[in-house]
Amino acid sequence: MSVLDTIRAQVSSHPVVLYMKGTPQFPQCGFSATAVSILHACGVKDFFSVNVLEDQAIREGVKQYANWPTIPQLYINGQFIGGADIMRELYQSGELQRLLQSAVGAHQS
Repeated sequence: MSVLDTIRAQVSSHPVVLYMKGTPQFPQCGFSATAVSILHACGVKDFFSVNVLEDQAIREGVKQYANWPTIPQLYINGQFIGGADIMRELYQSGELQRLLQSAVGAHQS
């Protein structure tokens, strides 16, 4: 399985996926910490995360997969949403909460 196949499998098999530096409990950069904080503020405590610092192939592959040069990267229902700045904008507008509610709600019922 190629790295891109692995990423495709991860984002398609989990409702919320965050590629980040570090872990949700111990983020290794400010942008990743912001992304985790935003998800928690939206009420999402349980999400699939991938520490890109542990796998260089995933770290580079996720940039190719989304055609997005930075990490963190958020996926909801297999769709690329964006990084920390886009998450912040969507959160402030209320759109991120709606996206997450439909994703998490659909998987809890």
